Amino acid sequence: MNIIVCIKQVPDVTEVSWDPETGSLIRKGIPSIINPDDKTAIESALQLKERYGGEVTVLSMGPSQVEEALREALGMGVDKAIQLTSKEFAGSDTWATSYTLGLAVKKAGQYELIICGKEAIDGMTAQVGPQLAEYLGIPQLTYAMNIEVVDSKVRVKQKLGDLERLLESPMPALITVEREAYPPRVAPMDTILEAYGKEIPVWKSDDLNGDGDNLGLKGSPTKLRKVYTPKLIKGKVEMFEGGPEEVAHKFVDKLKEKYII
Repeated sequence: MNIIVCIKQVPDVTEVSWDPETGSLIRKGIPSIINPDDKTAIESALQLKERYGGEVTVLSMGPSQVEEALREALGMGVDKAIQLTSKEFAGSDTWATSYTLGLAVKKAGQYELIICGKEAIDGMTAQVGPQLAEYLGIPQLTYAMNIEVVDSKVRVKQKLGDLERLLESPMPALITVEREAYPPRVAPMDTILEAYGKEIPVWKSDDLNGDGDNLGLKGSPTKLRKVYTPKLIKGKVEMFEGGPEEVAHKFVDKLKEKYII
C-alpha cells in the first residue's frame, strides 16, 4: 500500500511574538517545526505501513528550509521525501496550496491513501486536506481517530465533538487525522543519520505542468486585508436572579435595551 503524507513546516508557536506597531507576526529568529497535526499524520502512515506493508512518501511545499522538516520525517522512518520549492509558490493561500499539492500527488504516481493533519497551527483553517481531496476527485474521511484497511477499503473512526462514528470508503482516499490520534514516535539515532544521506528531489513549478495562474499569490483568491492583535475589552458583569422564565425575560429586555435585538 502506497501512502502519501502532506506536511507543513510552521513557526514554533511557543517562540512567536507580535510587533505591537504593525500587528504582524515576528518571524525573524523563530525556529520552525513540523506542524504537530502533520507529525501525527506521519505516525499514522508509518503504523499502517508496519501493519499492511507498502511505502510512505512525505510531500511538503515551502522555501528551501523545508528540507529540515523532510529530513526529520525521513528520520522517523518515511521511505521517500519530495520537496516543492519555487518562487512561483510564494504567497499561496489554502486553495493555491491544495492545487500545487494536487499536481505533485499526480506526478508522484500511484497511491492508495493520502494522509494530512487536521489543520496547521499557523492558520487553523482545516481546509487544505478537504480541498486537495476535491481537486483529486477522491473520497475524504476527516477528523480520524483510528484508521484500518478492511477488504481493500479504508475505515476510520471519526471524531465530531462528543460524537464518534465509523466511516468506510474505497481507495484511493484522503484522510485527515486528529492530533491526539497517533502520538508521534521518537526517531532513533541510526535512522536520523541515514536520513541525511538520502536524496530529496526538489520539484519546481515547471516540473508540475500546472497552470501558472493558479500558483502562489497570483492564484490565491484569499486576500489578507489586515492583521492585528485584538484589544482587551473590559466591562462589568450583570447577574439576573429569579426562575428560568423570569431570567430569560430580563435577559431579552437587556438585549433590546442595548439594541442587540
